[in-house]
Amino acid sequence: MEKPNIVLIVADDHSFGALGAYGNRQIHTPELDRLAREGTQFQSVYTMGSQSAAVCVPCRACLHTGANVFRSLNSQSLYLDDHEDESAWRIHAERTMLPEAFRQAGYRTYGIGKWHNGTESFNRGFAGGDNVFFGGMSEHTGMLVHPYDPSGQYPASGAAVSQAFSTDLFADTAAAFIEQYDANQPFLLYVAFTAPHDPRTPTDAYRSMYDPRHIGLPPNYREEHPFDNGEMSIRDEMLAAVPREAEEIRQHIADYYGMISHLDAKVGQILHALESRGLSDKTIIVYTADHGLAVGQHGLMGKQNLYEHSVHIPLLIKSPGIPPGQVRALGCQIDIFPTLCELAGVERPTTADGQSLAGLMTGREHQIRDTVFAVYKDVQRMVCDGRWKLIRYFRSPGRGVGTDRLQLFDLMNDPWEMNDLSGDSEYRLELDRMLEALRGAQAEAGDPMLAD
Repeated sequence: MEKPNIVLIVADDHSFGALGAYGNRQIHTPELDRLAREGTQFQSVYTMGSQSAAVCVPCRACLHTGANVFRSLNSQSLYLDDHEDESAWRIHAERTMLPEAFRQAGYRTYGIGKWHNGTESFNRGFAGGDNVFFGGMSEHTGMLVHPYDPSGQYPASGAAVSQAFSTDLFADTAAAFIEQYDANQPFLLYVAFTAPHDPRTPTDAYRSMYDPRHIGLPPNYREEHPFDNGEMSIRDEMLAAVPREAEEIRQHIADYYGMISHLDAKVGQILHALESRGLSDKTIIVYTADHGLAVGQHGLMGKQNLYEHSVHIPLLIKSPGIPPGQVRALGCQIDIFPTLCELAGVERPTTADGQSLAGLMTGREHQIRDTVFAVYKDVQRMVCDGRWKLIRYFRSPGRGVGTDRLQLFDLMNDPWEMNDLSGDSEYRLELDRMLEALRGAQAEAGDPMLAD
C-alpha cells in the first residue's frame, strides 16, 4: 500500500484561542479555518509544559519524541537554568525522534525553519533541509539561517542572513520543495515557523488589518497577576508595563493577530502547492503549535504558566480517507507522534510515551486519556480532566520565588479561568479528587516534585 506524504507545520506561540476555527471572531484565519473544516479539529490537546523559561525547547522535544517532559531532553534536571549550556536542551539520545522513525521507514525527511534542540538531533532526523534556524528567537528579517549540512556541524560561517520576512522565507522554501519533489519515496516535510513569537512586527499589509482601538480585551484580562506564580520577572513578562495598561495590551493583541494572519496566508501557500501537484489526497497535513501565550490574560504576557492560554494548543489533522470532524476528548502533544505513525502505517517506537489519536479521528475510540498533566519548573503543576482543572503552585526552596497555593477551575462553566473554586467548601470533593489525580499523574511521569 502506498504510504501517504506528511506535512507537519508548527507555529511558535500560537494559542488555542487565537484562531477563527476555535471561536475567535476578531482574527482572520481563512486558510487554517478551511483546514479545520476539511480535517479533524481537536478541541482539547495540551502540552506537558516545561522545565525552562524557554518553553519551546521541551515542548518541541516532547513533540518529536512522543516522550513526556521529564524524558525527552538530555538533561533530567527539575528545571533548566536559562543560561545553562544548551547541550542540556538536546533531544535525548535514546529517544527515537519522529523524523528519525519515518526516515528509517523509507521517507524522505526534510526540515525547514526553527530547530531549538541542537544540530546533532536535527541531522539524526532529517536527510535534507534548507533555511534552518538554530535558536529560540530572532528578528523576523535578517535571521541567520543554514542550508542543510550533511556533516551536522552547521558552523556559524555557513549561515546566511535572510532578506525575507521569516514567515515568507519558510513557507516559500516549503512550497518550492513540494513543487520540485520528484522522488518515488514518500516525504515528511517539517515546517517550523518562528511566528507569531515576538518581536511581533507584522508587515504593513497585516498590521493594517487590525486597529488596536477596535480590539476587544479578553474577559480574563487583568492589570496584574494576583500572586507570585514563580516567574513574574522573566523577559516575556517585561514586554508590557506593569500594571498592564489596556491600550498597550490591545496593541500587543493587534500585532499578535497580524502575525497570525500572515502565517495563515503562508500556510495557505503550502496547501495550494500540494493541491497544484495533486498531492492533497495523498498527504497527511498537520497544523499545531509548540505552546500558547498569555498576551494580557490573567495579567501575564508570556507562556511561563499553566493557564489554558499557554498549555492548550491548536491541533488540526487532515488525513486521507478520514472524514471531517471534531474531537473533544483529551489529548496531549506527545500523542501527535504515535498518531502519525498509525495513520501512515509506520511502526511506533517503544520510546514514545504518547497514545495515538487516530481512533478518535475515525470514531473507533471515544477517549484515550482520563487526564492531562503539565509542569512549569519547580513552581507549578497542573492536571485537567476536561472539565475540572487544578493548578498547584509551590514556593521554590532554592530560588525563593513562588507561592504555596491552589487554583481549581470548572472549565465547562468558566473557560476563561476567572473563578477559583479551591477555597469553596461546596467543591471540596472535586478538589480532593483532582489533588489525587495530580499525585497520580506526577507518579506516572516520574516527576521529582511528587506532591505530598
